[in-house]
Amino acid sequence: MRVKTKTKTKTRTKTKLDIKKKNALLPPRKRFCRFCVNKTRIIDYKDLKTLETFVKERGKIVSRRSSGNCAKHQRRLAEAIKRARFLSLML
Repeated sequence: MRVKTKTKTKTRTKTKLDIKKKNALLPPRKRFCRFCVNKTRIIDYKDLKTLETFVKERGKIVSRRSSGNCAKHQRRLAEAIKRARFLSLML
């Protein structure tokens, strides 16, 4: 016959990992395409102020997922950035 012994239960404190898991369960905030909201028809390669907001520090084009652009405007934006680079307007 077995004798049941009581085991001690450990109480866990919340760690950074637990907090990250909790945040992962929250739905991500919906981003809206800046060009669709403003009803911009043309993304101009000469408008460097706008283009630079979509380029990282190293010169990479920011992805659709992180910028919130729709597919149509992301393609036009990438084309405009590449044109500006070719003409040495952007680095």
